[in-house]
Amino acid sequence: MRKFMINVNGKSYEVEVEEIRDGVTAQQPAAAPVSPAAPKAEAPAQVAPKAEAPKAKPITAPAGAITVSAPMPGTILDVKVKEGDSVKKGDVLIILEAMKMENEIMAPQDGKVVSVAVSKGASVNSGDPMIVLQ
Repeated sequence: MRKFMINVNGKSYEVEVEEIRDGVTAQQPAAAPVSPAAPKAEAPAQVAPKAEAPKAKPITAPAGAITVSAPMPGTILDVKVKEGDSVKKGDVLIILEAMKMENEIMAPQDGKVVSVAVSKGASVNSGDPMIVLQ
């Protein structure tokens, strides 16, 4: 048995976990000494790291510009505008998937797209800047 301290929503829990090796419950304590004549155990197979979605690139907004930020964490499904486009208040700028729902991110005002920080497939966190309008 191994003991771990786990924090969930600010509460600490002490848990004991039974270690299983090759489908058999390990009876020895984890810190048991190994005899020098013991055969070498094979290293576990290396698992290739999971490919991560591209992240939003950092942007800087000029003075007086409006930054459209991600309202929630999610994945960019589509970017409907590009730099230099003129938009009207309410025009769809980005389609953001969050919690299996497609959310339309709309222009908060009329303006011109100065910068686009995200691309299709990118992951964003809540508050990440996505588009700058001026």
